[in-house]
Amino acid sequence: MPITETAGAVERPRFVSGSLLRHVCVMAGTGAIGLIAVFAVDLINLFYISLLGEKETAAAVGFAGVVGFFHASLCIGLTIGIAAVVSRTVGAGRAVDARRIATSSLVLMTAASVVVGSGTAFFLHPALHALGAEGETARLAQRYLAVTVHTLPLLGLGMACSALLRSIGDARRSMTVTLAAAFVTAVLDPILIFGFGLGLDGVAISAVVSRFVLAGIGLHGVMVKHRMLGRFEAAQLARDARALASVAGPAVLTNLATPVGAAFVTHAIAQFGPSAVAGAATIDRLSPVAFGLVYALSGAVGPILAQNLGAGQYRRVQEGLRDSLLFMVASVAVAWLVLALGQGVLIRAFSAEGQAAELIALFCTWLAASFFFSGGLFVANASFNNLGHPLLSTFFNWGRATLGTIPFAWWGSHHGAAGVLIGQAVGSSIFGLLAVVVAFRLAAKLAQQEPSMKAPAPVLDAPVAPTSAHGDAAALATPQPVAVTGPVASAGAP
Repeated sequence: MPITETAGAVERPRFVSGSLLRHVCVMAGTGAIGLIAVFAVDLINLFYISLLGEKETAAAVGFAGVVGFFHASLCIGLTIGIAAVVSRTVGAGRAVDARRIATSSLVLMTAASVVVGSGTAFFLHPALHALGAEGETARLAQRYLAVTVHTLPLLGLGMACSALLRSIGDARRSMTVTLAAAFVTAVLDPILIFGFGLGLDGVAISAVVSRFVLAGIGLHGVMVKHRMLGRFEAAQLARDARALASVAGPAVLTNLATPVGAAFVTHAIAQFGPSAVAGAATIDRLSPVAFGLVYALSGAVGPILAQNLGAGQYRRVQEGLRDSLLFMVASVAVAWLVLALGQGVLIRAFSAEGQAAELIALFCTWLAASFFFSGGLFVANASFNNLGHPLLSTFFNWGRATLGTIPFAWWGSHHGAAGVLIGQAVGSSIFGLLAVVVAFRLAAKLAQQEPSMKAPAPVLDAPVAPTSAHGDAAALATPQPVAVTGPVASAGAP
């Protein structure tokens, strides 16, 4: 069903009523299924590569993954802005504006990803060299990226469509977008890697095909199932871009901080040889699979908080933050237990030896606990981005990636590759804890405004979204009366 608006009344948004913990569980759970599927495919790819018995190839996957991480972080940052602005617009009952902004967001995502993706092709060699890749490892990584960087627009479109579906509460279809792409990759990979003997080139071809599927299914859900896209209005594009940039700009900077920190860690570990890089690459792909529910919270919490902010239900915003953290703690505890018990199986499965095996065992036994704090940072960042304070996300993520990573990892490097990962975990935990404290204080301050019907709108770092030519852009930050005309028509039931 499309977003509907009839006779001045707007269908009630999904997240402004009902159990917040249930909303968090459904959104995070369905989001995690898609995310885990995607990351599981990456992990399986590494497993297939490990079967070839070539440490240089496995290390190349690690170096290429850092470059790909920069690209994915750009797209994720843009999708955070898209989900936040569209969710608030839907929560405020402005369906026409939501459609127009959705259309503008896809245009802007495509333009940005074309420039960044194809532009990267000119800098692959110096970028990989800066990361510490040398010889055959650097050559393999560059060949892989030369194929995949030009399809970044497809990845961006698919992710943007998934974000639009989440913004109206259609968690199932949002999950299907990523799940289908992951399924295609899982089927093609063994055929291309082993059946046709293409090795790492087969992984690259599979990635391209899966991105076509991701974009195609995402556009079908947005355009056909929900009819979320309005007519493209060139005259409104600049205003929509400013509104999206008010959240997406800081969010992009926020998300780029993580790969910057990862790049430094990769460079620090590279000095200990291909085995150490291969071990770190395995951990990088194992983490999002094991902690998929935690990673999914970033996208799941945002629309829930944003819709309640748009509807003026500030106490529910505070409760949503609390329930999200409770969900995160439980998820991390279970994942850590599974990793600790299954580390032997993982080490044997990836044919890890020497330093690679030591790093994987260290992560599964001890370092996985740092996700209690990393998960807190994910939730806090989602609240900052969707409650009008995206600059705080930027501050905490860059703080973690610089002050929380570089000095700690540098110190740890004096004690071997394991010391690098230990230092990174300690610094990350400090900033995660600080972010959670600030997020709770902001939510508590916001909740105090609700008892008064005439309470002023929350002070935001940036405007929420522009309205049509007949509206006021700042109005979306102010609670609007919502007339309930029937069941929610803007999203499929989770």
